[in-house]
Amino acid sequence: MEGQPETGPRAATAGATAEPVVADGSAAGGAAGERGTGDGPGAGAAVTAEASGEATVEAPGEPVVAEGSDLGGARGGAGGAGGSGPGAGEGPGAGEARRRGRRGRRVRRAALVLVLLLVVPVLAAQAALRVNYLGDPADGTYTRGKDAIWLGHAWVDGRKTDADVKALADRLGDTGIRDLYVHAGPLEHDGTLPASAYAGARGFIAAVHREAPKLRVQAWLGDVLASESPHGMRLERARTRAAVVRSTREILAAGFQGAHFDLEPLHSGDGDYLGLLDDLRAVTRAHGAQLSVAAHQIDPVPGFHSFWGATTGHPKWWSQKFFGQVARRVDQIAVMSYDTLQPLESTYGGYVAQQTSLALEVTPDSTDLLMGLPFYHENRFGHWNHAETVAAAVRGVRLGLSRTDAGRENFGVAAYVDFAATEQDWTSYEKGWVR
Repeated sequence: MEGQPETGPRAATAGATAEPVVADGSAAGGAAGERGTGDGPGAGAAVTAEASGEATVEAPGEPVVAEGSDLGGARGGAGGAGGSGPGAGEGPGAGEARRRGRRGRRVRRAALVLVLLLVVPVLAAQAALRVNYLGDPADGTYTRGKDAIWLGHAWVDGRKTDADVKALADRLGDTGIRDLYVHAGPLEHDGTLPASAYAGARGFIAAVHREAPKLRVQAWLGDVLASESPHGMRLERARTRAAVVRSTREILAAGFQGAHFDLEPLHSGDGDYLGLLDDLRAVTRAHGAQLSVAAHQIDPVPGFHSFWGATTGHPKWWSQKFFGQVARRVDQIAVMSYDTLQPLESTYGGYVAQQTSLALEVTPDSTDLLMGLPFYHENRFGHWNHAETVAAAVRGVRLGLSRTDAGRENFGVAAYVDFAATEQDWTSYEKGWVR
């Protein structure tokens, strides 16, 4: 999410302090940029579940030959006339040709079985997601006034003016947005954060409080982790984690009302990350500030992250258990529910409904759970603009909320990302969720 160019927020990749989108993946963009890469909030980064099955193919049998026919000699010995040998009515390579034919048929049948084993589970999963998108959301499943939006780095590096802040306040005034995750990083790989990265933060925060006192401004901090390559932040190093904690103290001293972390790609079960959250929570509580994180999607079927990691080298999802462990350590958790690999608007909406239910099941009532909305537009593997729409995401969120915990108060949505949003995105959010 960190450091993505302003034109491409994605779910999780690293970079400079330009505007990004969420990585794999995956924004809110990439982890190292402003959610402008593959798996981040940006990042960046849902996907269909795959099942496996078995099939057996009966091997082709020997050809049936009528007694006394011209082919009778095929089973014979060395080639006599009248069917007494292999040469009866055949060339010398006829037996080898038949064997090659049988091998070819076996190969073709095995290939067909393999295709069916791969395709049938995918089609079944797609059908299930489309069914999950059916039905009507419950009455009252609209904003609770606890929504959020990821903002690009331009708000704290001097590119935005007070007039821009006023326009932003006007834009958000009639919505449910309460928290601004403004990009103030990225963190260095050693966990430090130069003050020059957020030099204009105090002026921006003051302008926001003047124009929209109810809004909270949190520092969006991220980096690429060295979990899938030799380059990036290494959370297993105690000195790196200690530096991240120091950077958080500094960012809060600059006037931010919270720290929002997007570290990617973060693998399920990372104990060093959980330990870091414990240390950060002590700091934010001492300052009366918020601790929030951008979270990976949850396994659509149990153990899917292990399967995907073994086959692609990028686990992408978290187990539901690990998601719950993270949620219990923070004040807010925002699911990067985009970059899902879904090809259709209906399957994407059904997937978001499923993710919403899975997250609600393990998130404590005291923690704000936010579901990500794709306020960006790209066409690439993993994210298709025609499928991952704000309208489908909002409907999916409402369906999941209706089916799992319709009355939950500490719940909302988070829009990724301001600099890529269109009027249609805002309209879909307002008509579908704000009302």
